[in-house]
Amino acid sequence: MTSVFSKAERDAMQQAAAEKRATRGLKGAAKKDAEAQACVDAIEALEGFDRTLAARYHVLVTTVAPELDPKTWYGFPSYARDGKVVTFVQPAAKFGSRYATVGFQETAALDDGGMWATSFAVVEWDDDIERRLTDLVRRAAATT
Repeated sequence: MTSVFSKAERDAMQQAAAEKRATRGLKGAAKKDAEAQACVDAIEALEGFDRTLAARYHVLVTTVAPELDPKTWYGFPSYARDGKVVTFVQPAAKFGSRYATVGFQETAALDDGGMWATSFAVVEWDDDIERRLTDLVRRAAATT
């Protein structure tokens, strides 16, 4: 029988389960510290532009929205409020994509009328992209 999930999708689900096991029994600052280290480790494990993007995005988010907690989510570097992911970086290599993605979950305060974007393909990092991502992170981290 053929699986309905690709190997990359199965690996991501296994990664999510491993993330939960790694912090089982931890609470408060110990849990946040372990999750933050897992985020840094995930970034350091990346290569090429995936690593550049994730590292620069990490600095951007932790500077612009220090209230968001670094962690991993399906192996992706991510940033959460009260345990719920707000934004994340999906490396291109994770699913063999031609571009990395910066994504936002429904907890992100990006609502803009009847339709708005929740993910952005990123193939380079320059001042304009940094400004645009900074604005998105500020808006996403805002509490309503």
